[in-house]
Amino acid sequence: MPTIAATRAKAAHLRAQFEAAGAVPVETPVLQPAAALLDLYGEDIRGRAYVTSDALRGEQMLRPDFTVPVVQMHMEHGATPARYTYAGAVFRRQEDDPDRPNEYWQAGYEVFDGQDPAAADAEVFCLMRDALQGLNLRAATGDIGLLMAAVAGLRTTAPRKAALARHIWRPRRFRALLDRFSGRTPMPASRRALLAADDPMHGAPPLLGLRSRAEIEARIAALREDAAAAPISTEEVALIDAILEVRETAPNALEHLRDIAVDLPAIERAVERLRTRMGALAARGVDVDALDFEASYGRASMEYYDGFVFGFYAEGRPDLPPVASGGRYDALTRVLGRGAEIPAVGGVIRPGLMLELEGAR
Repeated sequence: MPTIAATRAKAAHLRAQFEAAGAVPVETPVLQPAAALLDLYGEDIRGRAYVTSDALRGEQMLRPDFTVPVVQMHMEHGATPARYTYAGAVFRRQEDDPDRPNEYWQAGYEVFDGQDPAAADAEVFCLMRDALQGLNLRAATGDIGLLMAAVAGLRTTAPRKAALARHIWRPRRFRALLDRFSGRTPMPASRRALLAADDPMHGAPPLLGLRSRAEIEARIAALREDAAAAPISTEEVALIDAILEVRETAPNALEHLRDIAVDLPAIERAVERLRTRMGALAARGVDVDALDFEASYGRASMEYYDGFVFGFYAEGRPDLPPVASGGRYDALTRVLGRGAEIPAVGGVIRPGLMLELEGAR
């Protein structure tokens, strides 16, 4: 296990590399306001972060990553284009694997530049690749924007599309909703009884929770509207499944996705972005013919990414998390910028894992 001093030195070296590439070094507080993170992730984040309370500042979290505070900083007073780098400790609770550290170091590089998004994607990917030279890592790539575009193009109600989009990063919940909205799974008996009642609130016990009677009635009305909506077609579900099953080298994946786009035109722009990005990667010396692409990559671990995603993994060490990972998060800038949006992409490296792998050579 690398020492803290060695990890800190490695992180400083990585940050110096990113500074040489044009990034401005920044620092963020270790304690972060919990409200922004809860708004982004929902209550799920509580299971993975250390939460405390401050009498004056309310709920606080030990920094689970750097991207959110860096985006907040940039959206408040940063000029565009901009490039930032940082290095420091982040904190994640580990309830399932006692061997995974709950405190570890990251060094990162973030780009806020909308002039050429494909070139920015390739810039970040290649900086991570170059920093990891000699470790014999496997690169994995994907694009969450494909599934987001597919959901947006479904011929169904806006509330159903919003629910599916909200759970894209929760694969099991997404599948359960898709099965219910398409009629593959029946409505629970308790909900059928509720919706069949002429007056569902008649004879109900006194209200004990925070919701008012009007809010409960509005929810019942929304459930009735959803129950009356036509199911998502079998053909559209099959197209969603076809996208999720794409796992090939990048050129083959592109051709497969082009075929799917014939029947699902909503993904055409996302497919074109993939093609443009492949060109930008190739221009920087990436062998895209051998590059792995998985359309569903990152869905279970990259909640705020909405486009290109990537990770670098140690061959033969499935027990290790990615040594580096990152992607595009344009929508996050809109959420934290109160409506303003700046195309953004970034990546992080775990220097402790680099040292561990270097020691094993």
